[in-house]
Order: sequence, then C-alpha cells, then structure tokens
Amino acid sequence: MLTLYSYWRSSASYRVRIALNLKGLDYRIVPIHLLRAGGEQNAPAYRALNPQGRVPLLVDGELRCAQSLAIIDYLDARYPAPRLIPAEPLQRAPVLAFAQAIVADIQPLQNTGTLNYLRDTLGLDDAGRGAWLRHFIDRVLSRLEAEAAARPRTPFLFGDAPTLADCVLVPQLYAAARFGCDPARYPALARVAAHCETLPAFQRAHPAQQPDAE
Repeated sequence: MLTLYSYWRSSASYRVRIALNLKGLDYRIVPIHLLRAGGEQNAPAYRALNPQGRVPLLVDGELRCAQSLAIIDYLDARYPAPRLIPAEPLQRAPVLAFAQAIVADIQPLQNTGTLNYLRDTLGLDDAGRGAWLRHFIDRVLSRLEAEAAARPRTPFLFGDAPTLADCVLVPQLYAAARFGCDPARYPALARVAAHCETLPAFQRAHPAQQPDAE
C-alpha cells in the first residue's frame, strides 16, 4: 500500500490526497505535525526519510518521492487512469502553467517557515504578516481569475474532467480563505472549486477529514 506523510492543513499534502483519491488508490497517512515540538518534519527520523524536511512525502515500495508536483507526475506515470496531467502538449502546457503559478508563486510565501521569519526576524506582527501574505496571494489569484474567466465555461478549469490544475486550485482557495482573502474576488475560480468540492475524491481529501485534523 502507498504511504503518504502528510499534514492535515498543508496545501501541498491536500493536493496529493486529491490526486490519490481521484485515481482510486489505497493509501495510508502518516501524520507529520509541522508545528509541534519545533516541527516533526525536522526530526532526525523524518529527515532520514526525506532530507528536504517537508511534506508531503510519498512512499511506494522502494520509492521515496518528495514535492507534490513530482508526486502527482509519478502517480500519473505509474497509475495513469485517470490522467491528471494531459499527455498532449497543447493541453499539458496550460495545466502545468496554472499549477506552477500557485505552487511556485504563492505556496512558498504561505509556508510556516516564511511566516515565522517575517515574525521572528523582521518583527512583523500578526496583522502585518496577514496583510503581506494577502497581497501576494491576491496578486497571483487575480491573474489566474482573469485567465479562467476568459476561457469557455466548463465544469473544471480545463474541461469536463479534473486535472492537476483543479488539484492545486482547491487547496489554494482553502488556504486563501484561512488567511483572510475574499473568495468573491475570484468568482470563476470559486465556481470551479465549488463544483470540485461536490466530488467524493475532493471531500475525502479535505483537511477537516484527516486523521490529524485539529
């Protein structure tokens, strides 16, 4: 059975859980608490498994794969039904571009390590950190909203079936709401996310449904 090292509220872990569920794969979750005792991801035992010291980590037999997009790409190659990253280049490129805009341009800024640095080293209080983070989240989501609104209306971001883009979108909107962003600013994205959240694969992946949810 596949093993996923995960934190219930981690956007990166959330997107991998969605992918696993969409593919109908059996997996067990090993919770890694990112805040307790200085962060369980920093413990020597976990660092021995994943030197990057982050979640998620997927273990499949001899494979230990870190980084959510690498994990989903591996799942697509190893368990190709249904495909989440299109094989056809003209379809593949926009899906990856959408996902990477969130993974590269937002995700690192909302990580615990970044927010702690703003507080502990730069001296920003909670209000200052929140305003800083909302600025960068909104800057990217507003541009993705414009792209989504300009495309033909479909149930998912790129057609009639979920892709990597939807796996990334739903956790990011969950995180954006948690950090105080107004979802009404992104109606096209919110419409797609609301549709995704009617599906069992997305529902089972939700942070509130995880064994380590607080």
